[in-house]
Amino acid sequence: MNGAEALLRTLAAGGVDVCFANPGTSEMHLVEAFDRVTEVRPVLALFEGVLSGAADGYARMTGRPAATILHLGPGLGNAIANLHNARRALVPMVNLVGEHTALHLPKDPPLASDIESLARPVSAWVRRNASAETLAQDGADAVAAALTPPGRVATLIVPADAAWGESNGPVAPRQAPSRASVPPERVREIARVLRTGAATAILAGTIGLRGPGLRAAGRLASAVGARLLCGTFPARLERGAGRPKIERIPYFPERAAEFLSGLRHIVLAGGTLPVPFFGYPTISSEIVPEGCELHTLATESEGVVAALEALVDELGASRSEPILEPRVRPDAGSGSITPEGVARVVASLLPEGAIVSDEGATSTLSSMTATAGAPPHDWLFLTGGAIGQGLPVATGAALACPDRRVVALQADGSGMYTLQALWTQARERLEVTTIVFANRKYAILGMELERMAGARPSERTAGLISIGNPDLDWVALARGMGVEAERVESLGDLREKLSAALCSRGPRLIEVPLQA
Repeated sequence: MNGAEALLRTLAAGGVDVCFANPGTSEMHLVEAFDRVTEVRPVLALFEGVLSGAADGYARMTGRPAATILHLGPGLGNAIANLHNARRALVPMVNLVGEHTALHLPKDPPLASDIESLARPVSAWVRRNASAETLAQDGADAVAAALTPPGRVATLIVPADAAWGESNGPVAPRQAPSRASVPPERVREIARVLRTGAATAILAGTIGLRGPGLRAAGRLASAVGARLLCGTFPARLERGAGRPKIERIPYFPERAAEFLSGLRHIVLAGGTLPVPFFGYPTISSEIVPEGCELHTLATESEGVVAALEALVDELGASRSEPILEPRVRPDAGSGSITPEGVARVVASLLPEGAIVSDEGATSTLSSMTATAGAPPHDWLFLTGGAIGQGLPVATGAALACPDRRVVALQADGSGMYTLQALWTQARERLEVTTIVFANRKYAILGMELERMAGARPSERTAGLISIGNPDLDWVALARGMGVEAERVESLGDLREKLSAALCSRGPRLIEVPLQA
């Protein structure tokens, strides 16, 4: 058995069942090993930014790592933007980066690069394999590193001669560390803060935004009259009718500061207080009110759910019922297309159990409000701010949950970064319905130009913000990738086309033209 097969068998034993790949010559023995290791499903992406984003989406929905195969340093470089988002999403992922053989690398071949330096900023664990005999063990260590709480990106560099060399065979999975327990005295201290009756918010992090964690946080907020908050771009939020009401911190710093004003205490149940994306010449980056105290119940690496449940017991709040979202389906309405109108249509049709991948930027600002009372669903956000995440994350989520409908709300500008994801969706026959908001511009940059530089786009600078002239034809682009696509001209037309798409098999795309 060669090193490649031993590595894949070890990954499979560790729970890895999907590998998103864009291989090259150095990785051909890994490719060949898929013929024998049928427990791992290989999925081709036409660009490395697609496969890294898809691995992220898969992990967000399963909690398990997918593997990736990247061709040397340049392949890893192409994947970095969505690896950055994955790192911010706190997901487990195992990257296998091919490398030249030990004898060839010193000759400085054209594709040689410093892979470790590329990997470290987006990986919590990086290792260069030394031989075929140790490759399987390195794979087991990579999976354990990826599963180390709260979830980490692990990158293993695999020389070609280690992949083809004779191996000792696969190794047993390594036990990943468990989440650290929260000390009882910390729970009692947070209970003391909550009993004061002062204006308080509970800010839930990744694991606290779904399942038992969300229910416990909602029960606590209801029992003590606290606000229940989440960050601006959480990795995954369970929401919709029958789930605890939760407020999302706004994007712009001045609005976030206003949103949090009046609070005397913020309790962190996983995660940290969000930091504004940018600093501005005349706007403060400080969003926490003066005099407001921050208290950590649990970090993301600790037992957040157990800590929340222990706090419920400490406060005697087990009989308190969280404030739940009522079931509300807005009237889809009719007439011309606006972002608000599109949000109503989506909310009126969103199926129960849907997974929404949101990279609509300015076009989906009203979607969260409109869909709050839709049937229970999951919402996936742009965690690290590196655009080009939406379509790949939707692809990975669909592979993770083939029994659930995925809806991608996609801005046209950021969609162009990774539109090759549509091809993978078509090849794998994934149940993804994409709505492209075609406003023919980077609308957020128009806002930021005025906020940052105090200027409006001129005829000269507009060329760096507009993506019209020529206009992108998303229907043609999607059909060229094998995805059925249509363009709509009214809200009534959108409702009809979206209703049909959500009932169809395989991927569909709907282009929604917006006023530029």
